[in-house]
Amino acid sequence: MKPFVLLSLQFILLTSASDCGKKTTTTRLKGRLEIQGICSNYTLKLLDGNIDTSKIEATWTDEVTKITYTNVFALGNPCNFPESIKQGDEFYFSIDSSAQKPCMVCMAYYPKPAKSLAIKVYDK
Repeated sequence: MKPFVLLSLQFILLTSASDCGKKTTTTRLKGRLEIQGICSNYTLKLLDGNIDTSKIEATWTDEVTKITYTNVFALGNPCNFPESIKQGDEFYFSIDSSAQKPCMVCMAYYPKPAKSLAIKVYDK
């Protein structure tokens, strides 16, 4: 009985350790800053890549300009968004599912989509 238990434990340890050295692959997506609203009320557009469509707005209309956008979302982590990216700029990103740190931004309002995503922007 003891050899069976030892073999079972060894098997479990070997199989659980096999994933330790593997890197997780993150889906790289391409986006554009569509609206750079006041107080980091940013609207981003998905240009290229596969994403769960329930996480973004298929269509959304800016109530100020009356312009309709497709495949957009609000920026969920404004304090981590590079200041160098301006309205109209394209960039590569991935969805950031890590716990977000508290972030203080001013309280002025500009319309943005109801759905938001925290993202990580990549250097070119």
